[in-house]
Amino acid sequence: MQSSQSQLKAKGQKNKLQRQNAEQDTDQQDTDPQTQQDKDPQAQQDTDPQTQQDIDPQTQQETDLQTQQDIDPQAQQDTDPQTQQDTDPQTQQDIDPQTQQETNPAGDKPSDQAGHSPSGTQSQRDTDPQAQQDTDQQDTDPQAQQDIDPQAQNLLICSMSPFSFFCSAVVIMLLHHVASPSAQEHDEGFNLCVTSRRGMKDFSQQNLTSIPSNLPNDTQYLDFSYNFIRSLMGVDLSGLSQLCFLKITHCGLQLISPAVFSHIPALKVLNASHNQLSLIPEISLKDLRILDLRYNLYITYQLPASFQSLRNLDTLLLGSSIARSLSYNDFDSLRNVSLTRLFLGAGIHMQKYDFGALAKIWSINEFSLFAPFCGNFEMFEHLLKDLNVTGTKFLRFITPFPDSCDVRGDPFRNLITMPFIQNLTIVNTWINSSFMEVFLKNVWLSSLHELSFVNMTYNEDTPDGFQFHTINHTINLHTLTFNGIHHYQYKYPTFNMSLEAVSELTNLKFSGTGMNILPCGLISVLPSLETLDLSDNLLSESGFWWFMCSHTSVFPKLRHLSLSKNRFSSLALISANMKLMPTVESLDLSFNSLLLDGPCSWPAQLIELSLASNNLGNNIFQFLSPHFERVDLSKTGITAITQDDLAGFPKLTYLELSANSIQVIPTDLIAPALLTLHIDQNAITSIFREALAGFPKLQTLKAGNNPFVCSCDSYWFVTAFNKSQLPDWPLDYTCSTPPHYSGLPLSEYKTSRLSCEVWLRAAVSVSFIIVISAVIGLVFHKCDGVWYSKMLWVWIRMKQRGKKRSNLLNNMSFSYHAFISYSHQDSEWVDNQLVPSLEGAGFSLCVHERDFVPGEWIIDNIISCVESSYKTLFVLSKHFVQSEWCNYELFFAQHRAISVQRDSLVFILLEPIPTDSLPKKFLRLRSLLRQQTYLEWPAEPRKQQLFWASVRSMLHTADRSVLRNVATDISETLPLLADPL
Repeated sequence: MQSSQSQLKAKGQKNKLQRQNAEQDTDQQDTDPQTQQDKDPQAQQDTDPQTQQDIDPQTQQETDLQTQQDIDPQAQQDTDPQTQQDTDPQTQQDIDPQTQQETNPAGDKPSDQAGHSPSGTQSQRDTDPQAQQDTDQQDTDPQAQQDIDPQAQNLLICSMSPFSFFCSAVVIMLLHHVASPSAQEHDEGFNLCVTSRRGMKDFSQQNLTSIPSNLPNDTQYLDFSYNFIRSLMGVDLSGLSQLCFLKITHCGLQLISPAVFSHIPALKVLNASHNQLSLIPEISLKDLRILDLRYNLYITYQLPASFQSLRNLDTLLLGSSIARSLSYNDFDSLRNVSLTRLFLGAGIHMQKYDFGALAKIWSINEFSLFAPFCGNFEMFEHLLKDLNVTGTKFLRFITPFPDSCDVRGDPFRNLITMPFIQNLTIVNTWINSSFMEVFLKNVWLSSLHELSFVNMTYNEDTPDGFQFHTINHTINLHTLTFNGIHHYQYKYPTFNMSLEAVSELTNLKFSGTGMNILPCGLISVLPSLETLDLSDNLLSESGFWWFMCSHTSVFPKLRHLSLSKNRFSSLALISANMKLMPTVESLDLSFNSLLLDGPCSWPAQLIELSLASNNLGNNIFQFLSPHFERVDLSKTGITAITQDDLAGFPKLTYLELSANSIQVIPTDLIAPALLTLHIDQNAITSIFREALAGFPKLQTLKAGNNPFVCSCDSYWFVTAFNKSQLPDWPLDYTCSTPPHYSGLPLSEYKTSRLSCEVWLRAAVSVSFIIVISAVIGLVFHKCDGVWYSKMLWVWIRMKQRGKKRSNLLNNMSFSYHAFISYSHQDSEWVDNQLVPSLEGAGFSLCVHERDFVPGEWIIDNIISCVESSYKTLFVLSKHFVQSEWCNYELFFAQHRAISVQRDSLVFILLEPIPTDSLPKKFLRLRSLLRQQTYLEWPAEPRKQQLFWASVRSMLHTADRSVLRNVATDISETLPLLADPL
């Protein structure tokens, strides 16, 4: 026995020395694991405003306290997609040991932690790099889990007695990487402030020594992390009246002038952590919600009086590597501030705590402390008493007992007297079996509902192991979480616990431990268990349904089971074995290495299934149950979805298809019961109204981070779709094409309905043409456009015809340009208007009263004048059609036109001629007017000038075809012959 103990001690000392040497190698780097993560180009979440992991716990999202999501957000996200957003802003990174084992930003390690023993989280990872590599692969690649050394796995074997069960575990030599909270795309502060990507400016890692000038006035988000900005003065941020989020971390910042804040009155989130501020700055911002000043160099936690004006401050994070005390008056400025979340500490020992210091902050709901208390438990007890006065419900202690601390007392005895406490989380600590017995006794006697251990190192310092017997007390605890458990002893740890102590548990999480076999006793010892989370282990089908265990009574009330991040591979075998668990309604198989190896037969009561992050392909729908109501198929390699895929799920209400390669949502999809659809991170370019018509009950659509085309294809989605149904609108919706719109927020893409809807464009065009035509017609009518058009047309045609006949007419000789045929009763118009106008223009006219040869027969004079004239011009009127001689002149002129010159007749309508006034002998006139050109004498003086121009043109040539249609009904009804007055 002594030899065995000596070997154990020597082996332990050797391991400790190795880990200390590894720590010395890493002292050259920033000892803040979060900083190390940020400096890694592959893990640099900090520089991207969308992934604000560096923002801190405060700026993460709210915790759903009933489901204890803050303990492991990734696992909860995998388990329940609906509640994945409800993460605790203060707890996200606090819980993760990698983000909590932090020191000061200058890289100086606190003296109290210089001698970490083997369980220190950072030293553990540094001790065995290969183990860390393997476990990192386990977190990110399910296939990589297959490569972990089987000899380094946990093996839990439990044997049950009527009142107790005995569990043993093989030593864990492989240090499993504790699952850190998943990187949220946006933290709470980001969503609180940013409404447009245009308002985001990221100047991180640009070697800046001062704030750039001429920043856009509409800037909402500024990130200056990882630069060399030593001071922030008053004018540096002038003009930024809309700035809401300012992040200036890891810059060596030493001074923030109070005048700065007068230029940024809308600021709601200020993150100045990881700097060298020697004083907590004076801040006066009435809208400030989140303030992070952790990991600076101020020597006291005393807050300036200006903090009294921070009426809306909700989250405050403080921590300095040289502040070792908390005085009674330090938080006086927060007496009337409605602060609900407070984070204190930077991982160093607190040497002084004045009783009553925290009791002044009456509104604290969540409190996190990053400070060890080894050797001064009285101070720790005083702190718990103050928190009881404030009514704090959620407590989180990070590294409360370092590895070198020998906890012999009962620091948590005040839990029994704290009626308001509901949730207790202990992160990154070393716990002995003796202390665990005392601690759990206090927990069982308290009003605590939820207890969580994150990255706990267990050491068995009692000969009989852990012993916990029956307690005659009502047990309030219903949620127990173990997220990462390590131990370094070379024997099986022993747990002897009363069945009654755990019989009322409803939620149990046991992840990140390397479990590869589910203990048989655990299957039936928890009769009230409703939620079991075994994510991030090494379980497979054979290990979970262990052949040596009886499965006749398996978790009789279990409803939710998470097997995410394990080694399961056979979907067919899992579906068959799930019938052994007849009460399970929800199953999470995400992040495994599942294969579609055969037909699946799922139990009817199973209505929710997550297969996310398994490469399953388009055929996965054929292996699902028609009873499923909620299905998560994100990142499963799906490239297309059809109506045949959805037809078999009439009860489907939730479908997640994120992070696939789907290019289009078919218009024939029908899911009558679907309430929530996630299609973000695919290859969809547009969403049409018809594509969503088959989802009449759809309430939530998540479609961001797709390559949207900014064209008419997106018009309906941008303008008509109810944006309240889009939880990620507008930040995750940007234009991808065309190139000149690339990067433009979809919410800022402007187009019109007229330019995108063809039928509307056609209707508007036709209406416009009709209106314009009506206006032109009205103007044309009012301005006698018909008459002017006719005159212009005649003039143009005469000009054209005259040029064509010029050579022909040059060989002919005439005595007169025109012979005037008119009634003697119209002689006044002829003598006063016609003759002076034409002869004054150089034309020679033959007028019978003047130019007939005396003594000759009238008929001979008519024939002679007609034949010796280039044209014969008839002045038509009511008197003309009553004249016998006019009829003769018309006859001879027509005869001459037929035999010699076709276009020799010119008609002037002096006045309208009623249809019934034409004698039968003038029926020939009707025919002529249908074939010949004629002109009307206008009464308005303004038209007469155009009239004479047309007459002069017609004396040069005439065209029978011009205005033929206008003359067609000269003797019937058309306006050329007006009705009798």
